Amino acid sequence: MIHLSGIERTFLVGDEAVHALSSVNFTVRQGEYVAIMGPSGSGKSTLLNVIGLLDRPDKGIYTLEDLNTTELTDDQQASVRRHKIGFVFQFFHLVSRLTAAENVELPMILADVDPASRKSRVQAALSSLGLSDRAKHRPDQLSGGQRQRVAIARATIMKPDVILADEPTGNLDRASGIEVIRILEDLHNKGMTLIMVTHDPDLSKRAARRVQLADGKISTDTGNSMKK
Repeated sequence: MIHLSGIERTFLVGDEAVHALSSVNFTVRQGEYVAIMGPSGSGKSTLLNVIGLLDRPDKGIYTLEDLNTTELTDDQQASVRRHKIGFVFQFFHLVSRLTAAENVELPMILADVDPASRKSRVQAALSSLGLSDRAKHRPDQLSGGQRQRVAIARATIMKPDVILADEPTGNLDRASGIEVIRILEDLHNKGMTLIMVTHDPDLSKRAARRVQLADGKISTDTGNSMKK
């Protein structure tokens, strides 16, 4: 499903070239649950951004469902991203002036989904996450856990094949974090591919596969038989 071959990404910091990703080869099958770990600066978020088509590699080929994304224009990449990939971030990235329902609806507006079906789909998504009574609340009127659930509803409203979660519990208390992970794992159990960046070794053990990055390279890639 996801295949990265010889991926490199370099950033200039002052006069120094920093190799965020170096000759990365990485494949994820449909329906996998992968945890990506590594110290700060190891390339975790850069790798996730490349997979999510938020950043282009300098070298290499990224194939998503047999589509060579490195040959696509920015608009074509945006279309693929909109329909196939959902994002869950540590700091939610909700639009502060919009209500919970409007935040969830936003991807469908960008995708020109029929207005009549948008409302019912938003209601169903919020209801499934226990947020029906928070539909008209803005992000600053929600708890951290509620904001992350809104973000998950927004990430999955287009029924993507892949969910990319970058430290999804990093800004939450323990109870809210556990709830969010259970929601993400339930989506995975229903067939979605889940790729999660985390610093938490206990959280990584819940994944069927763990990938460790160091200095922009994959240092280990191991399976894990532990049951969730």
